[in-house]
Amino acid sequence: MHPVCFYVFDRPIHWYGIMIAAAFLACITHLTMLGRREGRSFAFISDLGFWVMLAGIVGARVAYVLANLDHFLSAPQSMFRVDQGGLIFYGGFIGAVLAVVIYARLKRAALLPFGDFVITALPLGQALGRVGCFLNGCCYGTVSTAPWSMVVEGATRHPTPLYETFFCLAVYGVLLWYYQKKPRAGRVLALYVILYPLGRFIVEFWRGDERLQFLGLNVAQEMSLILLAIGILLWFLVPAEEDDRRRTGERQ
Repeated sequence: MHPVCFYVFDRPIHWYGIMIAAAFLACITHLTMLGRREGRSFAFISDLGFWVMLAGIVGARVAYVLANLDHFLSAPQSMFRVDQGGLIFYGGFIGAVLAVVIYARLKRAALLPFGDFVITALPLGQALGRVGCFLNGCCYGTVSTAPWSMVVEGATRHPTPLYETFFCLAVYGVLLWYYQKKPRAGRVLALYVILYPLGRFIVEFWRGDERLQFLGLNVAQEMSLILLAIGILLWFLVPAEEDDRRRTGERQ
């Protein structure tokens, strides 16, 4: 792996940070193109993207710091070095959800249709973010003899970040296809909260880096099961609207 892309005045610019920026730009581009068809302005999308990105990064970093508290207590100055890696997705997901809820309330947007719109971009950003993990050499897999295994930490291992990249791209395609079918409000969001945790739960069995364990599963798997249950409930409990609309109806 080659974590450093290049240097600027002897300061390393890491691939991880570059891919996080690329993920943000890809999500903004996706939402801009999708929003244009629904009459949403670029200012609306860019403001949304900024606050969701900020809340997502803060949530993901806070979760990582809490999971590695002993290290950060001994080296608190490294707490803010997000460019070098160290983000936990589910922490970021919680932060991003809170930002979307607040933004929807401020803009008086119907929450479930708005969530459907925003969630279509997330797996695209995740796919690029996991490429950053791969280049950074983190989130690596267990030792493997598979022909596609990669050398990490002195051993050939499953390239689990790439597994998740390909899976997230597949989820992205499914969500975009389903969104264009104009299903009941909340169903696209529910589909993501079913598909991604299911895939993440499986990929975690091949993770070889240190993972917090509880009741025979790691914490990411347990979070995946919780979200999967929420997704299934949301799928069946979203209100059936008379016109079965999914679009928000508001134009910003």
